[in-house]
Amino acid sequence: MAPWQHGGDNVRLFRFRAAPMILRHVFSPTDNPRLAHLCGALDENLRAIETALGVRITHRQEAFRIEGQREAAEAALMLLQSLYRDATQPLDAQTLQLVLRQPKGAAEADEPRIVLHTRRSDLAGRTPNQTQYLRQMLSHDMCFGIGPAGTGKTFLAVACAVDALERSTVQRIVLTRPAVEAGERLGFLPGDMAQKVDPYLRPLYDALYDLMGLERVTRAFDKGLLEVAPLAFMRGRTLNHAFVILDEAQNTTSEQMKMFLTRIGFGSRCVVTGDVSQIDLPKGRVSGLVEARSVLAGVEGVAFTEFNAADVVRHPLVARIVEAYAAARLRSEGN
Repeated sequence: MAPWQHGGDNVRLFRFRAAPMILRHVFSPTDNPRLAHLCGALDENLRAIETALGVRITHRQEAFRIEGQREAAEAALMLLQSLYRDATQPLDAQTLQLVLRQPKGAAEADEPRIVLHTRRSDLAGRTPNQTQYLRQMLSHDMCFGIGPAGTGKTFLAVACAVDALERSTVQRIVLTRPAVEAGERLGFLPGDMAQKVDPYLRPLYDALYDLMGLERVTRAFDKGLLEVAPLAFMRGRTLNHAFVILDEAQNTTSEQMKMFLTRIGFGSRCVVTGDVSQIDLPKGRVSGLVEARSVLAGVEGVAFTEFNAADVVRHPLVARIVEAYAAARLRSEGN
């Protein structure tokens, strides 16, 4: 029987002196729509897998041939099998890129999957750091998520807040950000105070709309279950039975950070997110997030998750941009 006529889900291994491994696999029973979704238009999904894993993939209908180094070829085969099982619909580029960024081997496959009660049934940690971040938010009263843009810090924090509200473990959600660029210059902007600060809080609204839907968000605001406000409005308050999120915390001063962290009351949980590479404070001012990371390290009940370019879940170019800036910063610090 020729290799391309091999039936079933068995895998045949062929070794060569030059060390590349060739795997041949036949998807059976054949499901033509799944195969089309797996391969993509003009086999674009296969080309993306080839580029990411450093292998060569060819196929004749349901029979696939993978050539590459042992580990890469086996990883590509496992990925093709997984994508084929789930390919009931066309694979969009974002989903494929997120899958390709997951570590080979699925080290956390034995751990129970985190299920959050939001409108997004597919919501889950896409990287080990994101999964750790979710687990920490569910098990600690205070968590810090620190890292570059696009790593899901704010979105996952809002998702945990919505989940806590749905489960009635908290009575309300409070979202806040420092409006550094506005400061005391809000007066020149048109409108009332809410309209002046709204642009700075827009990313938080967007996350809420995605996770709850516009109508539910509107009703929650009317009932007082949701509050979005600039950080300055937190002074003097005690927040009991609330899930409180401070976003863009790198732009807080030391005094503002201490003020915020001491607002937390009984039955509350707090998440602080920020990117210490994008600090907009005046020159010479110490970021409250940078100071808190040092001061609170090792404090019982406080957890930290440090994200990096490997956790970026936006366009692949964003990860490369983050890596390029990080490398440039290291070069400048070395000079």
